[in-house]
Amino acid sequence: MLGNPVRVVITDECPGCDSQSLLFDLSGTSFGTMATSGEADQLRNVGIEQIQYRRVECNFPGVSVAFRVDPGSNTNYFATAVEYEDGEGLAGVELKQAAGSGGAWLPMQQSWGAVWKVDLPSNYKPPFSIRLTAGGNNSGKTVVADKVIPANYNPGQTYRSLVNF
Repeated sequence: MLGNPVRVVITDECPGCDSQSLLFDLSGTSFGTMATSGEADQLRNVGIEQIQYRRVECNFPGVSVAFRVDPGSNTNYFATAVEYEDGEGLAGVELKQAAGSGGAWLPMQQSWGAVWKVDLPSNYKPPFSIRLTAGGNNSGKTVVADKVIPANYNPGQTYRSLVNF
């Protein structure tokens, strides 16, 4: 039944899970795509299946990084999902307010998956610039999405940058 490779984007891992036994919870579409022709439904009904995998770099040709602002973001807390970045993941994300533009970059913490968060100092105001630091083979390379989060941003909204690795 298994026959075709499929590429999926993994955005989260289980920090407390045994690293020797990985579990990929794939969508029915992804799982069915791996089946040989005509056997997608049978493969989807198998349950847990042993698969071979290898990690590859993400590659979104012609697409710039997007920032989906977390619905819980407010004047004291900011979180965003970083989407469509090329490469092997991020080593760091930092936020800076554009006002006065001499301010320091605030390091953000990875909350879960592709979501990064930071508690904002008082009077920290958008627009915000976001600096991404690559991990993996591009480790240390940075790109800056200048003023990507506008002054009147809306939680839950996605803002597209002009950058990618």
